[in-house]
Amino acid sequence: MQLSIFNGNLQISWEWYEQLLTLNLNQTFLISFNHIESVSTTEPVSSWTEIRSPGTSIPGIIKAGTYYSNRGKEFWYVTQDKNYLTLELKNEPFRSIILTIDNHQDWAERINQSIQASETSI
Repeated sequence: MQLSIFNGNLQISWEWYEQLLTLNLNQTFLISFNHIESVSTTEPVSSWTEIRSPGTSIPGIIKAGTYYSNRGKEFWYVTQDKNYLTLELKNEPFRSIILTIDNHQDWAERINQSIQASETSI
């Protein structure tokens, strides 16, 4: 996956194998900074009560795809037990997007700075 900042949006581009694992037909997620409520690098809450539909899950190895829980509809692409980046969203199909990426702290700072910049330009 590739993250980039593009015209006031966060763009998440997926490799073909990531699309396959998540059963996601979209090659790119484009999320307006105005729709990101918060960004976190702490370990997200996960439980056995979540319903995966569709996606892939191999405990301890990968959790990828759409999950439904009491928190709402979430998109996960987690392949390790660290380096979390969680985006809490509003007015988007997913309530949250949870990823594991290198430089997760840097990305959290960049996204937060972009959110603040978009709020001051309104």
